[in-house]
Amino acid sequence: MKKHYCIQFLIIISVAVFIFAYTRYTGYSTSTPPWATTKTHRNTNLRSTSIFDTTVRNSNHHFTDTPLHPLDPLTVPEINKIRSILSTYEPFSSSFPSINTLSLDEPEKSQVLGWKTGDPLPNRRASVISFLDGKTHLLTVDLNLGAVTDDVVNVGSGYPMLTTEDMTSALQVIYSDVEFNNSIIARGVDFNDLICAPPSPGWFGPDEEGKRIIKVQCFSGQNTSNFYMRPIEGLTVTVDVDKRAIVKLTDTGRKIPVPKETNTDYRYDTQNPSSDLNPETNPMSMEQPKGPSFTIENGHIVKWANWVFHIRPDIRAGMIISQAKVRAENGEYRSVMYKGFASELFVPYMDPDQSWYFKTFMDAGEYGLGATAMSLVELNDCPRYSYYMDGVFATADGQPFIQPNMICIFERYSGDIGWRHSEIPAMGLDIRESRPKVTLVARMAASVGNYDYIFDWEFQTDGLIRIKVGLSGMLMVKATPYENVYDIANADDMTGTLVSENVIGVVHDHYISFHLDMDIDGANNSFAEVNLVKEKTLPGESPRKSYLKAKRKVAKTEDDARIKLKLYDPSEFHVFNPARRSRLGNPTGYKIVPGGNAASLLDLDDPPQIRAAFTNNQIWVTPHNKSEQWAGGLLVSQSKGENTLAVWSDRNREIENKDIVLWYTLGFHHIPCQEDFPVMPMVSSSFELKPVNFFDRNPILNAKPTFQKDLPVCFAASSS
Repeated sequence: MKKHYCIQFLIIISVAVFIFAYTRYTGYSTSTPPWATTKTHRNTNLRSTSIFDTTVRNSNHHFTDTPLHPLDPLTVPEINKIRSILSTYEPFSSSFPSINTLSLDEPEKSQVLGWKTGDPLPNRRASVISFLDGKTHLLTVDLNLGAVTDDVVNVGSGYPMLTTEDMTSALQVIYSDVEFNNSIIARGVDFNDLICAPPSPGWFGPDEEGKRIIKVQCFSGQNTSNFYMRPIEGLTVTVDVDKRAIVKLTDTGRKIPVPKETNTDYRYDTQNPSSDLNPETNPMSMEQPKGPSFTIENGHIVKWANWVFHIRPDIRAGMIISQAKVRAENGEYRSVMYKGFASELFVPYMDPDQSWYFKTFMDAGEYGLGATAMSLVELNDCPRYSYYMDGVFATADGQPFIQPNMICIFERYSGDIGWRHSEIPAMGLDIRESRPKVTLVARMAASVGNYDYIFDWEFQTDGLIRIKVGLSGMLMVKATPYENVYDIANADDMTGTLVSENVIGVVHDHYISFHLDMDIDGANNSFAEVNLVKEKTLPGESPRKSYLKAKRKVAKTEDDARIKLKLYDPSEFHVFNPARRSRLGNPTGYKIVPGGNAASLLDLDDPPQIRAAFTNNQIWVTPHNKSEQWAGGLLVSQSKGENTLAVWSDRNREIENKDIVLWYTLGFHHIPCQEDFPVMPMVSSSFELKPVNFFDRNPILNAKPTFQKDLPVCFAASSS
């Protein structure tokens, strides 16, 4: 019986937990783990691979990879060396620690900015978070010196992410518990169909302090791949990971039926092909007869149109964009952003029930957006001519591990217009000028348990960068006795929508905090809020009674730059270089353009909101500080919120004409509906970084129009 438990548990871990990539591999292998496809090479999908000849290599290239840029991720040989260094490090000589995260420790910003191609690389260092004998070690490993150069034992709250070994041992504890087994039997669930998952516990007071804990909840996977729609409601087991003991077991839902599997499966081969609901569309694809117009140099430098930037996979952030520069009319590449990435992702569910109150996930810090990034699906996740990039990470025992086809890069044309103007012939001019908008997209998708998050960084030729987050996957649902809303005695007791028989989609939010180290024409920048203010005309001055005027206020300190978006108090938010002026004397800058957004409505003293205080504002600005990267803190699991963006900003440091970081929180309120069952259609939101007085004129004025002769002649296939 326990064998079946373990098999099912490892399946859910593989899709739900940061350490799902940290399985028990004894060494690097070109074979992939069970949840990945067999492709480990960089797949370009090109008719001709000549434009990528610097990066197209055989499937064993990771063995011989060497870093060529200071920000290149750690390579397989480097990870092997790090493991060797740690194994001989005195505190770990008798017992090798659990490696919770291992990633590049970036050189100081000044070193990176001063480095030129052909220069020796700055010392390569790794940042390692490990756990041993109840202590969290924050280590720095210098590969050039071959030694651990820093080892700080954490004394504050928070733990590293749990490993598969932690979770497996917790399962063994609950499987040997009589009360747990009786609960499963009482629900009528076959042990062979049992699937258990470990939602993160959050932090809710002193009862859970001083111990690493796991909350375990279970589902029935009988006759469906979508076990998320079949929860065993009200059964929660809290396990002390280190003592391997049950802290608490609550079972409040024995009278609540396990929802049926009917219509829960979402796989294509389980659907009815003759259904009237099938959308009647034919396949389509954007063709590029001359191949893509972007190139990848040295594995991580992307060059396209007038853009150049560095990109790398990251175990926690998923994807990091660095040193983004755009070319001006004089051919000069001008700095726009030093570094940008998703810093944290907060998902609080709105149900105070004993089995739900703790579901307030911090997906980047607790699970890892890179660790949960599955291989992208060709032609569906990414179009033809996409370039695929692997992630190179480390397992819990320090071995190299490959996450294949984790990022794709492609050009996109969706019928949008770059710019246009027409003149009516009656005016004496017959002009019709239009340019297509072709953009470049870097994409990754993180499957954090039930939810899939799609992250796009889209670069436009006019200098604009659009950052978009899409949400799909499965709802996290609550089982209920109700099959119809007419059965509900008191609708006010509902914490969500009845989306299927016996299934409630619980109301919840999603907040993604982005770290944007803007360097507009250099590191020293300022932040300004440009308010639109209503002015009234004087009597007799004009037929108009009111008009709007833009008033600019430069932020002096961090307090000045805490922004809550307001529909009836419109503003623009500029990052600009006060020392660099346009031809007309305006300071060169970029503005952040919010899209659809949401604000957290939780009480400020609610424990989840304390941990995720970065959602208290949509915009923050802080001085650049290498140690301040993760909006929810470095150690998120069970943290009390002592080391967050809000805490740093409370120092109220000076930010005018400094090296500053812009933080933006993108938010979603989600009130589920029936269309979200059994799998959600994509919902997305975005924001933009748009040039303001950065160029002297429209930077795409010289863009070429497209003519019929430029395109291949294509005909629909015969239907006979």
